[in-house]
Amino acid sequence: MLQFIIRRTVGALVTLFLISAATFFLFVAAPSDYASLACGKDCSPQRLEDIRQALGLNLPIVQQFWDFMSGIVMGRDFPTGHCSAPCLGQSFYSGDMVWGTIMDRFPTTLTLTLGGAVVFLVLGVGAGMLAAFRRGSMVDKVATGASMVLSSFQIYFLGPIVLIIFVYSTGWMENPQYVPITQNPWGWFTGMLLPTLVMATIFTAQYTRMARSSMIEQLAEEHVRTARAKGMSRKYVFFRYAWRGSMIPIVTVLGIDLSSMLGGAVVTELTFSLQGIGRLAVDGAVHKDLPLTMGVMLFGAFFILLFNILTDIAYAWIDPRVRLS
Repeated sequence: MLQFIIRRTVGALVTLFLISAATFFLFVAAPSDYASLACGKDCSPQRLEDIRQALGLNLPIVQQFWDFMSGIVMGRDFPTGHCSAPCLGQSFYSGDMVWGTIMDRFPTTLTLTLGGAVVFLVLGVGAGMLAAFRRGSMVDKVATGASMVLSSFQIYFLGPIVLIIFVYSTGWMENPQYVPITQNPWGWFTGMLLPTLVMATIFTAQYTRMARSSMIEQLAEEHVRTARAKGMSRKYVFFRYAWRGSMIPIVTVLGIDLSSMLGGAVVTELTFSLQGIGRLAVDGAVHKDLPLTMGVMLFGAFFILLFNILTDIAYAWIDPRVRLS
């Protein structure tokens, strides 16, 4: 198992380096005037030249690339001060260091992602497994029908409806906002409850259908039928043989969903006006803030690679044949 994890980790590090290099050359070495974007409107020639020198744009491309990559590992000096590792540059728009800005917004996205994952995994996978176990019954029909209805909703449609009912009309809940859990645990819970439930609703429908179909497929496998033919109870076969195999497609989709949400749950954050990573990515694009956009892109790529590794480890734990391959 250790060699398996090492191989996946080394491969992910190489991939992250290639993504960082591609990101640098895509933004920095592009034909657009990098310094003009940083200077903004009404930029004087002297101001433009000062920015070129401050950003190191007067240096060779190779030297710029080295400064960018070494800054991620060792930090980097800017005219406004030192940027500690991992340094992803300085924002054109706010003047703040990109990494610090991302870390300020990350707790909001992390709360939204983990809270939503707990809800849609417990409800979605649980409902799907129950529907498969009681296939053809009223429970199966209700779970399948509800998942079909909920999957037709979208966050940008369901979110405003929930806000109108629970916040603006009845006043039962306050307007969603992020409050640090260390300052006010109850405010943190109530402030993120609505966006978490709305986002989880869409995913719950998806995981219900996926868990049901995966479990039904596993119950039709030869080894499961053999176990039933040997006289083992249906419940024992369900949890001992079929359940584990049905987790593989769920783990695959879960790794993709978690990595994308940690990289920024854009629609949910915009719908509920939450200041998370997704909103930060949109702000970077709107203000043409290239360092901020590059930083969010690399941040999201890191989580995609991280969850790819975790997914591979989960595969190896679920199915020993994966380790041998």
